[in-house]
Amino acid sequence: MGGDVRLLVIGDTHIPSRAKKIDDVIVERIMSGGTSQVFCTGDLTDEKLLDFYAEFGELHVVRGNMDYLNLKKWDVAEIEGLKIGLIHGDGIYPRGNVKELCRIAETLAVDVLISGHTHRPQVLMRGLAGGKKVLLLNPGSATGVWGGGGGSGKPSFMFLDVSRRSCIVHLFELEGRSLKEKTYSFTL
Repeated sequence: MGGDVRLLVIGDTHIPSRAKKIDDVIVERIMSGGTSQVFCTGDLTDEKLLDFYAEFGELHVVRGNMDYLNLKKWDVAEIEGLKIGLIHGDGIYPRGNVKELCRIAETLAVDVLISGHTHRPQVLMRGLAGGKKVLLLNPGSATGVWGGGGGSGKPSFMFLDVSRRSCIVHLFELEGRSLKEKTYSFTL
C-alpha cells in the first residue's frame, strides 16, 4: 500500500443505553472524511453501529466492557509500515494509566496504541525501551456520555492520517453546534 491512508478513530458511543445517536454534526464530518479504515475502541452497545461504521471502510473493532457482542479484546493491523494496536482499555487502573498503556504497546509490539474507556480524548507520544516510541491515542466518546470514571463530556473522535512512518492526528470535539479541530504531527 502506498500513499496517505486516513483512518477514523472512534468509540464509546453507548447507544442506546446512554445516548440515542451520534450527533448529526459529527456524522456529517465523518461522511466527508474520506476514510478507508475504521478503528473503534468498543462500548458501542448496539450491534447496528457495526454496519454504520463499516460504511466508512475496513472495520477494526474491539469489545468494550459494556458490549455483549462477539468481538475481539484486542487487534493489531499494519498500515503503511506502522503497527497499530487497538484495545478498549478496561482493566487498566487507574483509567488511562499511561505507564500501563506503554506496557501493553510493548507487549503488542505496536507503534500506535488506540484505546478508549476513559471518555477523554488523548494524544501522547511516549518513549519505550530501546529508544522506540509509541503514539498513544484515545478518541474519547463520540457521544460525549458519562463514562463511569469521568470523561470530557464533549463528543469527540479522530481522523488519523498515516503515510510511511508519519502520522497526523486530527482531534475533533463538538462544542455547541460546531466541531473544534486540533492537529498533531508525529514521526515514528
